[in-house]
Amino acid sequence: MHESWQEFLKAEFNKPYFKELSEFLHQEYENKTIFPPKKLVFSAFTTDLNDVKVVILGQDPYHTPGAAEGLAFSVPSSQPVPPSLINIYKEIDSDIGSHKNPTGSLRNWQSQGVLLLNTVLTVEAHRAGSHRGKGWETFTTAVISYLNIHKDNLVFILWGRDARNKKSLIDSSRHLILEAAHPSPLSAYNGFFGCKHFSKCNKYLEEHGETPIEW
Repeated sequence: MHESWQEFLKAEFNKPYFKELSEFLHQEYENKTIFPPKKLVFSAFTTDLNDVKVVILGQDPYHTPGAAEGLAFSVPSSQPVPPSLINIYKEIDSDIGSHKNPTGSLRNWQSQGVLLLNTVLTVEAHRAGSHRGKGWETFTTAVISYLNIHKDNLVFILWGRDARNKKSLIDSSRHLILEAAHPSPLSAYNGFFGCKHFSKCNKYLEEHGETPIEW
């Protein structure tokens, strides 16, 4: 984790809810197959807090072997591009011309200041949503609240119900909130396609003196 997050994370890790979550996760990793691997759970927080310009909020990690790497929607470059990310790339192509990623890895977005955060950071193999309600939602609520207070002119991109539930934490007078349906094949045609979030995001960043993201 990047040192810029140290003060925030230390405070959260010492709270009772997180100690309960840690005990739950210890038992889960001991007895079941859990994704992502322990060392990758906090990969989103390797993003320098000082560089964060955009927050993309997902749901929970991919639950198939080798896919989850601790970054929302991203998979290792060796993995096939998953359906939700295929739809994200389609929307980028429709919105701004063409996406820049040759694989399913979004680490180049991360390096540009995009925080790729899931609302729940772990999952049991082949059981989507299995770690909901265990404490991660409290943690990610704290993350969004912290960013809302300590940063200015962020772009919060909320896709799907779980992400949109965090909207009330964000001051829309100080940040841009973009929300739409989740990009999964089950819901992408219910408002994700055509949302033009990538051009809207870059327009806002440029208006506030920031370098746009190379999507």
